[in-house]
Amino acid sequence: MPSKKSTKHPSPRTNILLKATPLFAAQGYSGVSMRDISKQVGTSAAALYHHFPDKQSLYMAVMEHVFSDKMAAMVTALDTDAPPLERFEQFIRRFVELMGNDNNLRVLLQRELLDGDEVRLKFLAERLFVAPFEAVTSLAKSVSSKTDPYMLAISVVGLVLFHFETATLRNFLPGGDDKRNNYDNITEHVTQLLQMALGGGATR
Repeated sequence: MPSKKSTKHPSPRTNILLKATPLFAAQGYSGVSMRDISKQVGTSAAALYHHFPDKQSLYMAVMEHVFSDKMAAMVTALDTDAPPLERFEQFIRRFVELMGNDNNLRVLLQRELLDGDEVRLKFLAERLFVAPFEAVTSLAKSVSSKTDPYMLAISVVGLVLFHFETATLRNFLPGGDDKRNNYDNITEHVTQLLQMALGGGATR
């Protein structure tokens, strides 16, 4: 007699994070209460406080849950033996796909940049973003000795982010069609801009 397949359910803590993520993405940190989250999870507020002492600790855990593995994957994507410009293109492609495929991650990041809360931004920078940023900055150093690696890394990230931040607006601008907004086109465009900006100083 065949055995029944066991269905693995997330732990209560993980389930809270999964249910809280879209709420924070849709309404922001200030727009969500512990009561809202308890209703979404289907439990009592007291049960939430058993796992998280307050809303901020829950929110930080949500951000770590959403970003941690993906930021580690960004670092891994850069850890190849390919030439520097090819590695930059791989990074850009992975970053474009990440921003395009994970709506919660993208919106949470945009909200944090707009809110400007220094405590939360410091947490994101030091706990989640420092490793991929250091990897991109190191790569930028190997691409060109004539360009500030910090500024180059920031500029490449900013170019990708802005494509997604303005996606809805561009639909109403002349030429704003799906062909121009697809992942391959964004990756190629940002990579070409990088190559043109570096000019003869690039290491191929």
